Amino acid sequence: MPVTPTGTRPSALFVCVHNAGRSQMAAGFLRALSGGAVEVRSAGSMPADRINPAAVEAMAEVGIDLTTEQPKVLTTDAVHASDVVITMGCGDACPIFPGKRYEDWELDDPAGQGLDAVRPIRDEIERRVRDLLASLDIEPVTLPGA
Repeated sequence: MPVTPTGTRPSALFVCVHNAGRSQMAAGFLRALSGGAVEVRSAGSMPADRINPAAVEAMAEVGIDLTTEQPKVLTTDAVHASDVVITMGCGDACPIFPGKRYEDWELDDPAGQGLDAVRPIRDEIERRVRDLLASLDIEPVTLPGA
């Protein structure tokens, strides 16, 4: 299992405004595909009350259960504790710390969208998470619904 310079497993934080769609789907994919090899966090600069039901349904189609997840507020501690910080449209609300790896994923916002509109966003997030795993030298595991 790859480790960071401090000898721990790598960690990633996904951030979007509401922590109800894109960042939750990305965190779900990374948890599932890394098989526990990556510590996964997600948060939002202005968290919603609940996860987008279309995102939950789209992820269930690929065998990933988000029903127990809740939107969480972005904290500087979460950023400090993460090796990779991936933003998804949170703008200036995302704190920047030296020595962290940052990526910004331009993705459509699934808020207010139906399942047919969320599926392509989900599929693009999965592709990017697989690329992230490759950059961390982690072989993805088979998804539960595959």
